[in-house]
Amino acid sequence: MVVLNRIYTRTGDNGSTALGNGERRPKFDVRVEAYGTVDETNAILGLVRLHTGSPKDAKIDAMLARIQNDLFDLGADLCTPDSGQKLDYEPLRIIEAQATRLEQEIDDLNAALSPLRSFVLPGGSAAAAFLHQARTVSRRAERLMVQLAQQPGESVGAPALKYINRLSDFLFVASRFMNNNGAGDVLWVPGKNR
Repeated sequence: MVVLNRIYTRTGDNGSTALGNGERRPKFDVRVEAYGTVDETNAILGLVRLHTGSPKDAKIDAMLARIQNDLFDLGADLCTPDSGQKLDYEPLRIIEAQATRLEQEIDDLNAALSPLRSFVLPGGSAAAAFLHQARTVSRRAERLMVQLAQQPGESVGAPALKYINRLSDFLFVASRFMNNNGAGDVLWVPGKNR
């Protein structure tokens, strides 16, 4: 259970932060960067949801609400390294079913979209533009998670890596869905302004 009685603790004033297991790391540590970037993705989804409050957008809004909760799960997963040692508690981990649900939602949204003949430029509706921003930030989180997993003595669970990879795909498809099922997409025209 999370209890936040005090917002500032002063323990990070020296440039370090505590992981979920109590270990202190520099705030620029790749693990901290990874879960911080997951949090940034979540914040952008909060901006998206300012534009999905109408009844016609209830389906996508519910999906985004679930994803926001999943991103806190992912942050919790990343902030508690799996060192193979027994902890006094069961750390929260992303599970395969969370990535599978994203795949099902991608397929559901994508079914209504027309095939693409060009790359899509970020834009169209406000929700679509913010979804594109969330997509690029989630890709950065993925790169950091992969970098972390490659470091000696570090690990990132396979379900967490799969989830973040599927998330960027979901956000792309969701952006097209929010652009009137792709009709409002802004397409890239190669060499248009030469």
